Amino acid sequence: MKIDKYNIDGNKESIEVLDKLFSAKINKQLVSNVIYKANSNYKGRKAKTKQKNEIVGSTSKIYAQKGTGNARHASRKAPIFVGGGIAHGPKGESNYKKRKINKSEKKNSISSLITEKNKMKSLIILNDFVKYIKKTKEMNNFLVKFDAKNSLLILDKNSKEKIFKSIKNIPNVKATDVNHFNAFDIVKYKKLIITETAVKEIEKRYS
Repeated sequence: MKIDKYNIDGNKESIEVLDKLFSAKINKQLVSNVIYKANSNYKGRKAKTKQKNEIVGSTSKIYAQKGTGNARHASRKAPIFVGGGIAHGPKGESNYKKRKINKSEKKNSISSLITEKNKMKSLIILNDFVKYIKKTKEMNNFLVKFDAKNSLLILDKNSKEKIFKSIKNIPNVKATDVNHFNAFDIVKYKKLIITETAVKEIEKRYS
């Protein structure tokens, strides 16, 4: 199939792309499962409290076992005392990881999302960047021209080198390459911008 392709000035041409990737069947349930698993696998449980045996301090008995009229206590490190251990607190060991996402799930979820962006007119195919864009203001003007102030840019290696410095400080915009994006990135941003060479690389990887 053919879809529109633009140059940096906004002039329209066309490019031949694979139906399997840009006009695929949209499987929203699969996309939801893939994003859920991906986010679960990134989630780490850092919280940890000290148990009674981890508190630093004296282990001597705080007062006599009998004759004081008070309850029997052994150490100040007991959970009922201020500065003591925490009973049943988090141990930093929780594991939220789900099973690994297989290749077919990943490929089909990417195809579904790219197809959906294309149908919603939120996909922009660009010519590769030839000239360096060094100023953030210039890059910002380019994004405004394409109404892409909230966008994910998937770039080929040469294009990434030419614009990365000018785009890295612009909020709500992420510039990456074909090796470092996932389904969650495509869902997170409103517009998806892909350079021509990156399109061919994505077709090889996900078709």
